[in-house]
Formats: sequence, C-alpha cells, structure tokens
Amino acid sequence: DLGSAATMPSIDVSETESELRIDADLPGVEEKHVDVMISDNILTIRGEKKAEKEEKKKDLHLVERSYGSFSRSLALPFAADASKAKATFKNGVLSISLPKPPEVKAQAKKIAISAE
Repeated sequence: DLGSAATMPSIDVSETESELRIDADLPGVEEKHVDVMISDNILTIRGEKKAEKEEKKKDLHLVERSYGSFSRSLALPFAADASKAKATFKNGVLSISLPKPPEVKAQAKKIAISAE
C-alpha cells in the first residue's frame, strides 16, 4: 500500500537479566535506509521507505512512487553503552540488543513465590 509508506514501525521490547532487546518491523525498508542512534538514554530508530508501483497496459503506462520517512524514539531504563550494542536487519525486522551495565544487572533480584 503506497499510502502507508510513512507509518510508524511497530516495536516489541523484551528484557532478560543481561540485556534489553528491541525488535522493529520495517517491511519494505532497506537496511541502508535505517539509522539507529543512542543519545542521553534515548534510542532512536530513523528510516525511509521508498515504494514504487508500475502498471503497464495496452494504452496506459502508470508509475506511482511514494516516499516516507519515520522516526521512533524510546526512553531506555538505563544508560546504554552504544559501543556494546548490536543491531541486525533480516527479513524486514530490525533487532537491537543492548547489554545491561553491571550495576543494573546487580539490582535485579528474583522474588520467591510461595503457595498459600
């Protein structure tokens, strides 16, 4: 759909004891058109989607082009070290892994659950 070229990507955030993981769905976006930045505990994903539709019939040649940019920012729950972050792009999904700093890992404590 050419009209939705500039829509915001849907994002899933998950957390383990050692890292924060962000997965963003970016269908139709090429890796070279995506930027990921961290500044002041804010993770920003920016990109550009280019869509083109061409239709050829006997007496008609129609080309529709649509361009749109998007930007999505997330406040991080800790000061992430950008040099240790990893980002991969596969099948239209951008996956970002942010290791937790040692002081944040130490704060996580498991709580025992008892049956009453």
